[in-house]
Amino acid sequence: MSNNATSLAVITGVGRAGQAGETIARAFCESGAAVALLDVSEEQVNARAAELRADGFVATAHAGDLSDAATAERLALEVLAAHPAAEGRVHALVNAAGGFGLTGALDTSDPAGWRRQFSISTDTAYAATRAFLPALRAARGSIVYFASAAALPGGSTGGIAAYAAAKSAVLALMQSVAEAEADHGVRANAVAPTAIRTALNLGSMGDRNRYVDRESVADVVLFLCSHGARNVTGQVLRLA
Repeated sequence: MSNNATSLAVITGVGRAGQAGETIARAFCESGAAVALLDVSEEQVNARAAELRADGFVATAHAGDLSDAATAERLALEVLAAHPAAEGRVHALVNAAGGFGLTGALDTSDPAGWRRQFSISTDTAYAATRAFLPALRAARGSIVYFASAAALPGGSTGGIAAYAAAKSAVLALMQSVAEAEADHGVRANAVAPTAIRTALNLGSMGDRNRYVDRESVADVVLFLCSHGARNVTGQVLRLA
């Protein structure tokens, strides 16, 4: 991404404080980009954008259920209207929306838990990609998807079949986009972290686990959206 406020980064899943999306958004701002933050919680996404604006950055907040394709289309139009300097272009889309969930043994698992994992991870990534693709093509932009180390060969999937399957579907989506959009100049890659050091993970798993720092995740995402990664597409980077 170029180092000026006409470069626009759209980041999904920037709601709760202390999560990865918050750090990624600030990293884009510090690189000189304007950001559009998307989340299902209007109160939370407004708070994250207000914090960035208080520090002098260009940030807008947009709330809606990104698992719904029609809502994603509406938000895409709203984002572009809120950032006229971008001239209809989105230079980066970071699909950070999602969430971890235990579903237990498959034979006793709740089907609603299975559907929820696909809704919050796969459906949101699909709908956001679909909605912003025209603007990404206009900018020859970059998309970053969030998978998981659990979805990679050798990953541990005990008790998290739904989560691992949903993240595997995200990887398949990324590969499809990378192949289909190459002629349009749009690149698509994914990060596959182990547990990230977020407020939510620390609260549920404690501080004894091995975590990937949020700042390290943001650094990799920023690189994948940069000119330095202009020839990188269809790749999965495991973060541990």
